[in-house]
Amino acid sequence: MTTLIELLLGGLSMGAVYALIALGFVVIFKATEVVNFAHASLLLAGGYVTAVLHDDLGFWFALAVGIAGAAVVGAAVEFFVMRRYRGSDHSVLAIVTIGVDILLVTELTRRIGTRVLSPGDPWGDKVVTFGAVSMAQTRIAALLAAALLITAFLLAFRYTSWGVAMRAAAENPQTAALMGVRLGRVSLSAWAVAGALAAVAALFLTVFPTPGLERATSLAALKAFPAAILGGLDSTTGALAGGLIVGVIESLATGYQSDLSFLGRGIGDLAPYLVMVVVLLIRPAGLFGTKEPARV
Repeated sequence: MTTLIELLLGGLSMGAVYALIALGFVVIFKATEVVNFAHASLLLAGGYVTAVLHDDLGFWFALAVGIAGAAVVGAAVEFFVMRRYRGSDHSVLAIVTIGVDILLVTELTRRIGTRVLSPGDPWGDKVVTFGAVSMAQTRIAALLAAALLITAFLLAFRYTSWGVAMRAAAENPQTAALMGVRLGRVSLSAWAVAGALAAVAALFLTVFPTPGLERATSLAALKAFPAAILGGLDSTTGALAGGLIVGVIESLATGYQSDLSFLGRGIGDLAPYLVMVVVLLIRPAGLFGTKEPARV
């Protein structure tokens, strides 16, 4: 039972981090109806800036610069690349994001090389014990930080003028533009917010018990992609639910991998995608996604 509780808590904390990444996918999709395959590069950029600067600036200031840097990179991609293709088919725009991701990730991995960079976090390898259950302080910090950021985002999305503009653009961009909503600003802010969220997620993906930031860190965004799809690409609530589900499933499948050996090695990495496929077979729009009306 102790092992199960530890796996569930660890899964929830990682699921909250995946939810931050999935929320970035959802924000961009709601603003532009484009699936952003360049999200991995935004995550790696934010983590790289934090890891490189923490010795000179201190952890908290380096983290702030990393978050701002990822937001700027996201905004720059939208302004200098995506905006040039506005009006193109959404599948074309998705392919463009793949190209952007290849360019950015290639440059960042060249800079990282074979090194494993520490983010310089203040938690280290400290562990908190509750009775027989142990949990790393980094996991607790990840859960609290993700809960705070997601709550702040949902409140801003619902009650601020930016949120109103975002929802209007997602509902009907043509009508929103006629009503004075500047779609370019909405798209630019969406990419910036997605980058900032990815930078925070990068921090908690590279702290204990993981060794640090490395070339393969960007692949974590691929684990969050099933979370966004599973919850529904146009649902902010779905991003949260999908992230938690993926985190718990991955944790349980990895923790009980010896009991699931008949399914083969690495079932923990595969399990989120299997669940995503099963859910999509039942609900093609995801758990909370909007069903497209169909004429019969």
